[in-house]
Amino acid sequence: MSPPYWNHNVHYQGLVMTLMPAGCRRALDIGCGDGLLASKLAARAAHVTAADRSPEAIALACERHGGLDNVEFVTADYLDDPRGLLPEGKYDFISAVAVLHHADFAQATEALTRLLTPGGRLVVIGLAKNRSPLDWIISGAGQVASRALRLRFGPKTGPGKAVPAKDPVLSWGETARLARRLLPGARFRRLLLRRYLLVWDKPA
Repeated sequence: MSPPYWNHNVHYQGLVMTLMPAGCRRALDIGCGDGLLASKLAARAAHVTAADRSPEAIALACERHGGLDNVEFVTADYLDDPRGLLPEGKYDFISAVAVLHHADFAQATEALTRLLTPGGRLVVIGLAKNRSPLDWIISGAGQVASRALRLRFGPKTGPGKAVPAKDPVLSWGETARLARRLLPGARFRRLLLRRYLLVWDKPA
């Protein structure tokens, strides 16, 4: 089934879904935007919390997916949550798509790992900066792949008002090294469409 719109983040939502453990009780989607990924997670998790710091994004998410009984949409910032809307140690699965480059990487990963229950899984689809010749070669290959996908799905579009663009600060190599240092046992893989995949399982 084709998505209602297509872009690089939506393209990798299927990958996120495959990494959700079976029997997930509580899932959290950080930076949920219009709630598209959260609505997909709801088909496999008993309960989904979809959080975004933008009230406009949460209003749109409620408008589009508010009829789902097992999804809760919350206006909250995972880095600064004085009201405790995102309780620590509660979530079996956390997804963060195109979120981490908007913050300091170390602070972001520390905050997300605190939210995970022991044995829980964090899945990040992130962005990084081209710096080496190899980075630019892979980026060029990604542009070719992106053009091919646009022939199938049409031009890249979004759900509505876009989040202000922010260029990543860390390179691909720096991100991988930092992830493996801060999250022992983390799996890091560069994806073709200008994204990387980071998977980390919190020790039980």
